[in-house]
Amino acid sequence: MNFAHIDGVVVSTDHWINGERISSSRRFDDHSPTDGGLLAQISRGTQTEADLALEAAAKAFPEWAATPVSERAKILQRMHDLIVERADDFARVESADQGGLLSYYLGERGIRRSASNYSAFAEMLLERTDSTFVDSTFHNQVSLSGAGPVVLINPWNGPLLLESWKIAPALASGCSIVLKPSEWTPLTASMLADVSAEAGLPPGVLNIVQGFGEEIGALLVSDPRVRRISFTGSAATARAIAAAAAPNLTPCSFELGGKSPLLVFEDADLDIAVQTAKRQYSNAGQVCLIGSRLLIAEQVYEEFLDRFVRAMEGFVVGDPRDPTTDVGPLIHHEQFERVDGFVQRAKADGARPVFGGGPLRDDGSLYYQPTLLVDMEDGSEIVTEEVFGPVLTAQSFASEDEAIRMANATRYGLTATLFTSDEQRAERVAKQLDAGTVWVNCFWVRDLRAPFGGTGESGIGREGGEWSFDFYSEVKNTVTVK
Repeated sequence: MNFAHIDGVVVSTDHWINGERISSSRRFDDHSPTDGGLLAQISRGTQTEADLALEAAAKAFPEWAATPVSERAKILQRMHDLIVERADDFARVESADQGGLLSYYLGERGIRRSASNYSAFAEMLLERTDSTFVDSTFHNQVSLSGAGPVVLINPWNGPLLLESWKIAPALASGCSIVLKPSEWTPLTASMLADVSAEAGLPPGVLNIVQGFGEEIGALLVSDPRVRRISFTGSAATARAIAAAAAPNLTPCSFELGGKSPLLVFEDADLDIAVQTAKRQYSNAGQVCLIGSRLLIAEQVYEEFLDRFVRAMEGFVVGDPRDPTTDVGPLIHHEQFERVDGFVQRAKADGARPVFGGGPLRDDGSLYYQPTLLVDMEDGSEIVTEEVFGPVLTAQSFASEDEAIRMANATRYGLTATLFTSDEQRAERVAKQLDAGTVWVNCFWVRDLRAPFGGTGESGIGREGGEWSFDFYSEVKNTVTVK
């Protein structure tokens, strides 16, 4: 077996298939975005590992699907408990691998939030009851059972958390799983395999194969043994997955990108609105749900910008292990070049940086200045395309109708945030925004029982609560004569 040592934590660098570590003859390098150092050499999956994982999942599925609800819930709860017990280890590894703030991962919204999905779905599983519909003659009983082996493909910007959004409901529903983590952040998924085994999850129910999307990912999503595919990432990759799944009619759930608006009306609490705008730089802007388009009422536009500039004074871009750091590096050189390309093209087209506007330093590192751009044309690339970096734009609007029009002027519809002290306006505007989630005078609040997903190119389907159970289940209606 092969291992890496990450800040005092030992992590396997091999696949996890049928309850065993499996090594590949080829490997790929995993570098830390913090300093570019080599963290590990990871097994690079091929057709062999794809077949082994799918065979293990198919074999394990019937017994897991038949496992009593109380037993499945107990294992999910145990996974929660073990992740919490090892939260510090998970935090150090995730920060090293992804570049996110160590202080964030150590806090309640970090690793512990990831763990909470397992306990939440354990609780929801125990609370579920079959639906019945009765008339004068017939009795209808609706039951749900696990759909079968599922493939889960995870992104790099929140590895453990976004894996929990998929793994917990899939296990709760009675599905067996093949997970492919991002090749840019493979390490905490490997740690999760150890947790699942200690929690009592039977061999083959959770399999983890490492590798590249265009290699092993493509093999997994095109296999006829797969009964559900859940993917979080780009619209372009989702299209490729949908095409591969189509011959087998495999249902897909896609949580994709966003170019979300943050609207500030003239009667808003500007202090709260400005602090919320500052939060859009979380994780170096590598968050699908951030409000990257600031739409500000013209009456308060200049004041808002002045306050925002002052609020950013002393904002620290640096080593994510330092507790004084506000934002760490971008994930990878490919992502760095992508983000900077957007900014430089916008500036060439006339956009003006209020602050930021380029790399933090010219030394090959992945640190980028938090950037706010103004003076863009409506419909320009920088206000319609997802940058996925620490780059915001600010525009003014003259009326409520114009604010709504501008907010909806993209292909995406993941989230929207609005600030106003007028409750009727808030209700009126929220109804007209094209978004799967609308936050009013708040931001990034999500009950795990609530749906999350988007419209347009932000995705297909919803994750969370009953919406997850529906996706990972086959639904049967049994009709009998009374």
